[in-house]
Order: sequence, then C-alpha cells, then structure tokens
Amino acid sequence: MSHLVLIGPRGSGKSSVGRLAARLLGWEFADTDALIESGGRTIAEVFAAEGESGFRVLEREVICDLQPVDNTVIATGGGAVLDAANRDHLAGLGKVIYLHATPERLVARIAGSNRPPLTDADPLEEMRRVLTHREPLYRALADAVLDTETLDPDTAARRLVDLARDLARNLAGAPSEKA
Repeated sequence: MSHLVLIGPRGSGKSSVGRLAARLLGWEFADTDALIESGGRTIAEVFAAEGESGFRVLEREVICDLQPVDNTVIATGGGAVLDAANRDHLAGLGKVIYLHATPERLVARIAGSNRPPLTDADPLEEMRRVLTHREPLYRALADAVLDTETLDPDTAARRLVDLARDLARNLAGAPSEKA
C-alpha cells in the first residue's frame, strides 16, 4: 500500500485520527488543509478573500501535487471529493477510507471551530445539507468506511490501522468488511 487517504466531512476525525494512525503505522502524515495554510493564510482567510471557489482551487493544486510516495496517511478537507480531478488523483494514491459519523455528532465535534461555515444556515442544518450532497461521493470513492460515531480518537486510529492492514492483504479478493 502506498498511501492511506482519509475522506469525510469536518469533524469525522480525518486529522486527529489520521495523525494517530500514522504514528501507529510508523508512517508520515499529511493534511491537505495544513498544506494550504503553509502558503501563509488560514483557511478562514482564504474563504474571506476568495470565497469557497478560491479555496477549492488551492485545494485542487495541493491534492494534485501529492505524490505517490509510500507510507503516508493523508487527511483531506471535507469538500475535496467535490472535484472530479481530486477524486481521481486521491483514488490513485492508495486506499481511501471514509470516516463517517452522524450530522449531530459532527456538529458537536466542530463546535467552537475557527473554520468558516459554508452557509448562513444553522450548523446542524448546514451539516445535513452538506452530507446530502457529499455522502454519495464519499461512498463511491471509498474502499472502506470506518464509523467514528462513538469512537474516541485512539480507538478510531487503532481500528483504522486494522482496516488498512485488512485492505492491504486484500483478503483473497473479497471486499473489505466495513467497520
């Protein structure tokens, strides 16, 4: 396996669980949002200056620059799957895992975040709308799904590592069991 790519909405655990899983595997960790911010502006500043469309351009550039170097866990932004070029590139990097949780859990996890909202809607309503649109994309791209709903980050990371190892073994060609 070259990379382990984590997708899912904000609050699903991509960054926190991904960082822990990389440590357990002895791998590198890359976060596409952090790579965008390494350009000198926060995500909130990019959204304020250029809107979501400007952010998505930067996100596409960062994702397309990711190279198929072995042993990296990659956490993507929640909307990375909206772009077909991103989906194609991410699928070619390694196994893709969708980290899933309910809208209620996701909103509770991101409460107090400095990330800009995508709409003026109530946070729970916004998350439901986002998931209605993105859920099919997450599922279509994913090689497997890890439900993080009731998991603390350490437990989720251990399950993610187990799932990644199962995918790497390919279990006699059978589809991976969804956790």
